[in-house]
Amino acid sequence: MESHKCFFIFGDSLADNGNQGHLTLLVKISGYATNGNNNVLDTLAKVNYQPYGIDFPGGAATGRFSNGRTTVDVLSELLGFDNYIPPFAFANGSDILKGVNYACGAAGIRKETGKQLGARISMGRQFKNHKIIISRIADILGNKRLSHKHLHKCLYSVGLGSNDYINNYFVPQYYHTSKKYTTEQYAEVLINQYSWEILRLYKYGARKVALVGVGLIGCTPNAISSFGTNGSACVDTLNIAAQQFNQRLASLVDKLNNNLTDAKFIYINSFEMGSGDPAAAGFTVSNVGCCAVNEVGQCKVDHTPCKNRTEYVFWDGFHPTEALNRITAIRSYKAFNPADTYPMDISHLVQLQINNPATTAT
Repeated sequence: MESHKCFFIFGDSLADNGNQGHLTLLVKISGYATNGNNNVLDTLAKVNYQPYGIDFPGGAATGRFSNGRTTVDVLSELLGFDNYIPPFAFANGSDILKGVNYACGAAGIRKETGKQLGARISMGRQFKNHKIIISRIADILGNKRLSHKHLHKCLYSVGLGSNDYINNYFVPQYYHTSKKYTTEQYAEVLINQYSWEILRLYKYGARKVALVGVGLIGCTPNAISSFGTNGSACVDTLNIAAQQFNQRLASLVDKLNNNLTDAKFIYINSFEMGSGDPAAAGFTVSNVGCCAVNEVGQCKVDHTPCKNRTEYVFWDGFHPTEALNRITAIRSYKAFNPADTYPMDISHLVQLQINNPATTAT
């Protein structure tokens, strides 16, 4: 498709396609370090083993936190890419002109988020990795001006925030954020940092950006088993906190669009998309995952998962099946309900003609 030439992805395990499983390699690429040195810690948030990937082409465990394709995989198909966007860990040569996936399992907006699981690549570090790629693109194309002209045409997807709740605020045995902030205050703190990071991405040349909201984190099998639902279908406290974040994220989209008139930002309402009746979409099981899980809510190694995977909303304790990812991607690309995306969907965003003054990444 000529309306866009590339797709850059920032996020957590919902979009990770192999970065988390190769953090040792990333030390050499980007100087990523943990605890002030280059000896990257092992991480529990790693899924490069069966049964992960059982429904992915070739049946390989690629590091995706699902039985098959992620939402961004399906999006890349809808956008007309011949191949899936490569993870930063393996992105090289002219392939980077088509985009890079920087997403990493356990990553959050806050640097410390997910630390109890081991090494991860936070939002800020992902943007630093993007700067490395921008420099390489400039080398390939010949100069920074041509690099920025290319980057202006790209689609950018940013989806972080879930781990700042489930692997930070709501695990007080590891973090003090819940003692320091109310959920309203915490949402404000997160959005303030998020806003600063997005402005940095804009400075790097991003002009068509989809900001993905936090989903129903209180409805995951892990949340239900860990917290209990008090008679509700889901853990209301987690979902309320997610909505407080999402409301501010939608407001941030308005603010960015008002202030940065040579760019367009949209909000992907994951929470709304997940709020309907699962049975209406063909799902029969929504409160437990398809595989038996270990102590961190991931599938047990080499465990045989359920056979009727298209009927399950969740693959493991946290992550959706390919069946749900496919629906989310389709609705993000072309909104099914008006509330799915704001102020437009991805299919309209990529078609926008935006006049951009020449700028230089710094």
